[in-house]
Amino acid sequence: MNDWPEGWSGDNRGGRYGRGSASAQPESARVMRQVRRGQPAPPYGNGVPQQQQPSYVNGQGYGGGYDGQDGYDSGYNTGQVYGSPGGGGHGGPGDPGAVRGPRPAPNWRKRIKWTAIIVITGLIVTTVSTYFWADSKLNREVDLSKVIDRPEQGEGTNYLIVGSDSRAGLSSEQKKQLHTGSAEGKRTDSMMILHTGSNGDTLISLPRDSDVEIPSFVGSESGKTYKGTGRHVKLNAAYAEDGPELLVRTVEFNTGLKIDHYVEIGFAGFANIVDAVGGVEIDIPKGGMKDTKSGADFKAGKQTLNGDQALAFVRTRYALAGSDLDRTKNQQKFLNALANQVATPSTILNPFKLYPTMGAGLDSLVVDKDMGLYDLGKMFWAMKSVNGGDGKSMNMPISGSTGGNLLWDKAKVKALVDELKNDEKVTVSGN
Repeated sequence: MNDWPEGWSGDNRGGRYGRGSASAQPESARVMRQVRRGQPAPPYGNGVPQQQQPSYVNGQGYGGGYDGQDGYDSGYNTGQVYGSPGGGGHGGPGDPGAVRGPRPAPNWRKRIKWTAIIVITGLIVTTVSTYFWADSKLNREVDLSKVIDRPEQGEGTNYLIVGSDSRAGLSSEQKKQLHTGSAEGKRTDSMMILHTGSNGDTLISLPRDSDVEIPSFVGSESGKTYKGTGRHVKLNAAYAEDGPELLVRTVEFNTGLKIDHYVEIGFAGFANIVDAVGGVEIDIPKGGMKDTKSGADFKAGKQTLNGDQALAFVRTRYALAGSDLDRTKNQQKFLNALANQVATPSTILNPFKLYPTMGAGLDSLVVDKDMGLYDLGKMFWAMKSVNGGDGKSMNMPISGSTGGNLLWDKAKVKALVDELKNDEKVTVSGN
């Protein structure tokens, strides 16, 4: 019995190699598939050419050609196995021995660029949102178009800044605490003209007891024209008679200077702004200050005043030698200190202080219909600079008094107004 397959008997096996080869020499070495022991054969793809399905033909091995035969080359005879051209043995799919290349270095320039874009976009959105929020809080109640017979427009911008004694928003307890009394309606407690221009900013206080003539005017509510009769009153009486429009008309008529914008703040608003910035430091002169009517009771020296104390300070007149004239100087002094306090980085860069301050100020301000945030900001920075550089603060020049009314020095007032109209450096001195 022959134990070998057909054609593989012992007779024909001797001296021959392979599959019935008649040659006494062995066949050329064949490159066998390289398959790791215990690992599945890698799938096709990923750069490995699709192999033709082999078949067994007549007991003679695989049909089709290998090693360049019949135009097909699997790539095995070159040693390229699942690797990149050049023959690495690693990198095949599923190969746990595969080694990854080094991770690319981070692109810091790109990261910095996108971080800057995000930060700048956030700042723009915040700024725009803050602008519209602040603009919506302005109380544009004064209509300057109702003012008749106005002077010609000069150079620069003129603001009429009014501190009223309005008790609006104050409880009975607050009125008692602030020593405001309970008078109905409202009157002007302080009045100032702020001129902004290219030759320095000028702040001019108008004493409330100034003697002025009430001109012809149109009633702000009735629309009726009231002819002037040459009647003289104290300046603050004009406001009490027909409000901001008549006050502007009276100031323009008696000075010849056109007012571009009107700004008013009441007792409560003033105190709230001071509290919002954390108080304002003031240097009280030697001898201190005490006035039972305003509630002022301060020792000499530097000290920080809260809202209630600040209101008492700017309203005090009876404890001062110059009465209303000295009071206007204290008002200018305090407003300058307040503006400098608000403009510090600790306020501007701190949203927990900036927004309450803006809210307290804007909620309590009454402005004209044409006043914008830009105009308000320009006014604020001018108030901050009046005591520095080319800026100047002064009282309206006074020549004397009659019946308790303060008389303006007409010659000096005319010279002052001419300098302001022409936006020239102010040389006129006040009281």
